Amino acid sequence: MIEPAPARFNIARYCLAENARLRGDKTAMILVGADHETRMTFGEADLAVRRLAAGLQGLGLPRGSRIMIRMANDADYALTYFATMAAGYVALPSSAQLTTAEAAYLLENSGAAAVAASAELAASLQLPEGVLLLDPPRLAALKQTAPLVDYADTAADDPAYLVYTSGTTGKPKGVLHAQRAAWGRRPMHQGWLGLRDSDVMLHAGAFNWTYTLGVGLVDPWAVGATTVLYNGPRDVQVWPALLEKHKATMFAAVPTLYRQILKYCDLGARDLSAFRHGVTAGEALPAGLLGEWQERTGKPLYEALGMSEISTYISTGPGMEIRPGSPGRPQPGRRVAILDPDSDSPELLPAGSIGLLAVHRSDPSLMLGYWQRPDEEALVYRGEWFCGGDLASIDADGYVWHHGRNDDIMNAMGYRVSPVEVETALAEHPAIAEIAVTEAKVRADVSVVAAFIVLREGQTLTSAVISQFAADRLAAYKCPREWRFVTSLPRTANGKVQRKKLALD
Repeated sequence: MIEPAPARFNIARYCLAENARLRGDKTAMILVGADHETRMTFGEADLAVRRLAAGLQGLGLPRGSRIMIRMANDADYALTYFATMAAGYVALPSSAQLTTAEAAYLLENSGAAAVAASAELAASLQLPEGVLLLDPPRLAALKQTAPLVDYADTAADDPAYLVYTSGTTGKPKGVLHAQRAAWGRRPMHQGWLGLRDSDVMLHAGAFNWTYTLGVGLVDPWAVGATTVLYNGPRDVQVWPALLEKHKATMFAAVPTLYRQILKYCDLGARDLSAFRHGVTAGEALPAGLLGEWQERTGKPLYEALGMSEISTYISTGPGMEIRPGSPGRPQPGRRVAILDPDSDSPELLPAGSIGLLAVHRSDPSLMLGYWQRPDEEALVYRGEWFCGGDLASIDADGYVWHHGRNDDIMNAMGYRVSPVEVETALAEHPAIAEIAVTEAKVRADVSVVAAFIVLREGQTLTSAVISQFAADRLAAYKCPREWRFVTSLPRTANGKVQRKKLALD
């Protein structure tokens, strides 16, 4: 069992207060741009967060109000995220890739009281009446407020942040996390990351992603380590250069980026002597990619399996045997089991059985619940066990082997994407009679979102036209990468589309 979080607990205090006291002059974050770097010490981060938190409290919002963050990938994103929780409010991080309509849905569904937005994104916001806009000038003013003497006195079970993820229905669902979620990440520190206070963590993700906010900020700061983040132009050559320049000891990314680095970068031309290992999550790590990385670099690559509702809870890490094809074993203290996917029983299946991967509901990392979705929440619990929809087996040595999803949720570049959401958006095109979307393999180790379209009689449509139609309505990571025009879709006897029977030629 994981040690319970202290009864009074605040994520921002946990990450910053003690660091500011013990190592206030140490660099907490380095944000690298195209032609500049921004550095912030723990003392500066602590003060900036308490100033902005005081400014947010001065707005007079009720405790627990949601504040949506719709900002560019910069330092203010991180400060606003932590300041929101430091003030006793609920942070709602969102992606800059979301379209205006997608952002409007999150804003309305969450009932956010305010939205912090960068200039270019603020201009496109559709604000409901009464919602405060915290644009750059107003945020700048709030950051000048006299700082809070202390962080908000929140309970471990008080709401801290709300993230939206694809569900089995057509609209994203909110996953509400408690302040204790950061405490619940402690098993990752040695069971996956091998974190030390002397580490320098280079993370390849954008601020809005929970993978970045967690592994790129919360985890390093929880132990007093330094984090390096990048917001310049996309260029795969950047990552080995940053590893060398900042003497990064670990690198966090998705498998796709590791593959690109091996393909396009000359790692032998870089001094990576400080680098200890890489970590990866978001999508499965192919055995071939793992082998090539280890052969080329001589460094381990540790994988983790997780989900928005609990973050990672299965992983390999320092001192563990890496078994290609397995994401590893339950992290220390996690209670994990396999349940029958065809029954509502909470009884556990024996070792080697394939079933629903479940984690015990006592885990402090587990969500408080789905935001205003009690019907979906009821479906994921079996007695004391939470089932996220992954099919897996656990061998006699405790290693987990993933066998796909028990639903149609897709994995697109590390993001969970609902096929229903994509289908609903694209079905609005007047030339489309029917459409089905699924995750399809284009190579043995590469999957993409693919769309299969049945046209209306007499209509024509090109991939270029429907691609633009999709881009106007969906975030880039939700847009299909492959298009197929077919005469019919496979269906069950009851008329339900069988997405798993769709395949690319």
